[in-house]
Amino acid sequence: MDKNTVYYFVGIKGSGMSALALVLHDKGYQVEGSDIDQYTFTQRGLEQAGIKIYPFDPKNLHEGQTVIAGNAFPATHPEILQAKSLGLKTYRYHEFLAQLIEGYTSIGVAGAHGKTSTSGLLAHVLSGVAPTSYLVGDGSGKGRPDARFFVFEADEYRRHFAEYRPDYAIMTNVDFDHPDYYSGIEDVFDAFEGFAGHVKKGIFAWGEDEHLRKLKVDVPVYYYGTEENDDIRATNIKRSTNGSTFDVYYRDGFLGNFAISLFGQHNILNSLAVIGVAHFEDIDLDEIKEELLSFQGVKRRFSERDVADMVIIDDYAHHPSEIQATLDAARQKYPDKEIVAVFQPHTYTRTLALLDDFAASLNLADKVYLTDIFGSVREDAGKVSSADLGAKITKGGEILKLDNMSPLLDFHNDVVVFMGAGDVQKYERAYEELLSNITPKNN
Repeated sequence: MDKNTVYYFVGIKGSGMSALALVLHDKGYQVEGSDIDQYTFTQRGLEQAGIKIYPFDPKNLHEGQTVIAGNAFPATHPEILQAKSLGLKTYRYHEFLAQLIEGYTSIGVAGAHGKTSTSGLLAHVLSGVAPTSYLVGDGSGKGRPDARFFVFEADEYRRHFAEYRPDYAIMTNVDFDHPDYYSGIEDVFDAFEGFAGHVKKGIFAWGEDEHLRKLKVDVPVYYYGTEENDDIRATNIKRSTNGSTFDVYYRDGFLGNFAISLFGQHNILNSLAVIGVAHFEDIDLDEIKEELLSFQGVKRRFSERDVADMVIIDDYAHHPSEIQATLDAARQKYPDKEIVAVFQPHTYTRTLALLDDFAASLNLADKVYLTDIFGSVREDAGKVSSADLGAKITKGGEILKLDNMSPLLDFHNDVVVFMGAGDVQKYERAYEELLSNITPKNN
C-alpha cells in the first residue's frame, strides 16, 4: 500500500469495486474512479465519502496513479490500455484484494448464492464485538486500520477466488451458474475445491449440499445445517411473521437459543455459519445473540417499502435457487397475502441454461410477471427470450413493459416482489409512481 499514489478504480460503481474503494478511503488512501453515467445503487456511499467519480475517459489516467480494474472490463478497455501505455501499476480487483486481506483474521464467504447476505450478516456481527474491516457485495465497505477481522466475498466467477488465501471460509452452496464460463456443475465444484485448498484454518460449509460434502482439503471442515450429521446444528426451529428462533448445538454441546428478525430458511443457515466462526474465534456467544437480532439485512436483499395498500419488496435474486429463497421469505412474513413476482431475467446464457428451473421456482408465487431479458457487458443478445420463459410458467408469465405497468394495479393489499440483477428497479419505480398517482389523497 502506498500513501503517495492515487488508487484509480476502472468501474468504481461495481458492487465489489465500490466496497473496496470505501475500504481504502477509510484507511486514509487517496481514491477516485470512473464508470457509466447511469445512477446505480452503489454510488451513494461513494458520494457520501467524497470519492470522485468520472465518466469513462482515457484522459482520466495520469502519472501518480495505481489502477484497480474491475473484472467486468476487458484488457482492451480504453482506460486500461491507457494505464498500460503510461506504465501505471495495474491490478485486477481480485489480485488487489488478495493482498489487502493479509495481516488480518480473514473470512472469505463463497457460494453460488447467499454470499452477500452471509458476508453482510458476518460483518455486522463481528463489527459489534471487535474492530472489523469488511467488503460486502451490496457495495458496503469499511476499512479499520486496527481491525482484527476482515470479512469479504469470495466470488467464483472465472475462478477469481483462486487468488485468495483466507484464514477461514464459509461456503453456502455449490450450484451451476455462470454458464458463459463453467461447463457444468463438476467444473463449478472443481473451482470451489481449489479455493478450499487455499484456506488456512477451517471451512464452514452447508451440510445439505451434496457437493460440499465431497470436499477434500487439509483443514477441518465444519458442516452446518439442520440434520443429525451436521457439526453445527439448528433444532427446535420456530418461524413466525417476526422472524425465527432456534437452538444451536456444536456436536453434543449446546451453544444457546438464538433469534433473528430475518425471514426464510436460508437466513437461519447463514446465521449458523456466523455462529460457527464466532465460536471458533472464542467470541462471547451472548454478544453474538445481540448482534444477530439487530441485523436488518443488506441492500437489495429483501428490501421492503409500503406504497398505498401494497408491500413492495426489492431483491437481487437472479438464479432459481435465489428466487425460491426470496419467495419462501415472503411467504413466512406475509402468510395471508397474495405474493406477486416480477422477474427480470439476467443474461441470455443463464436464462437459456436454466429455463425449466426458473419456471419451477417462479411458479411458487401466486402470480408471475416478467420483463425483457437484461443482458450484460459480455452479451447483449441470445437465442432465448422472456416469452420462452413465460410459456413455461403456469402462474402467469405476462411480459410487462416500462410504459405500461397497469396489470399490477389489479392487486390490492398484496405483496409484489421485484427480482433481478439488472435494472429491474426502473420497473419498480414506474409501478410505485403509478400507485402513488391513483391513490386518493386525504385533504
